[in-house]
Amino acid sequence: MVQIIPARDISLYELEKKFGLQLATDISFFTEWTEIPTLTDSEKQAIARVKSNYLNLNKHRLMSEEAVKMVVLSPLLDLAGFYQPPFEIETETSVEISAEDESFIVKGNIDVLVIQKRFWVLVIESKSSKFDVMIALPQALAYMLARPNPAQPTFGLLINGREFVFVKLIQQEHPWYARSDALSIERDSELHQVLSILKRLGELIVLLPPE
Repeated sequence: MVQIIPARDISLYELEKKFGLQLATDISFFTEWTEIPTLTDSEKQAIARVKSNYLNLNKHRLMSEEAVKMVVLSPLLDLAGFYQPPFEIETETSVEISAEDESFIVKGNIDVLVIQKRFWVLVIESKSSKFDVMIALPQALAYMLARPNPAQPTFGLLINGREFVFVKLIQQEHPWYARSDALSIERDSELHQVLSILKRLGELIVLLPPE
């Protein structure tokens, strides 16, 4: 009997058991979130505005998932250049993955997908600011396992408005992943780092050889 589970309900244990997912502990596995470019003064001013908007709106009421996308995520993707060629944006993209014996299927919709020639640059899973950002990790990893280009690394971003976590997935003998520290919008240096990482990932994807 085939078991179908929504991606929002998947656990890391189930991903490990059904899909062979493994956590990489070597710090050299995911250097893309630390080896990053320096921001310009104008970029720092722009993300200061993002922070100000978030703090102002969130003090009235905790921001919904849709508000997080509009107020925090959208301007960061714009500043990182993901709304310009060679990138495209898709929202609510349907995804389905199945275990090798096809007895276990995960289905869901990716919040925001940044693509470049069908290569998934970022799988973005956002949550309301009232939730811990790490709640989105199993769901994002499930989507990343369904990527169309398993030979290349795929990156993910978890966001709840207040915090950001980047994820990297590589297919070797098994799928391996690692994540960044949680970066806070309330600390300027960490918010700067978020935009720098986004820019770095965009640069890396552009440099990849064509398929």
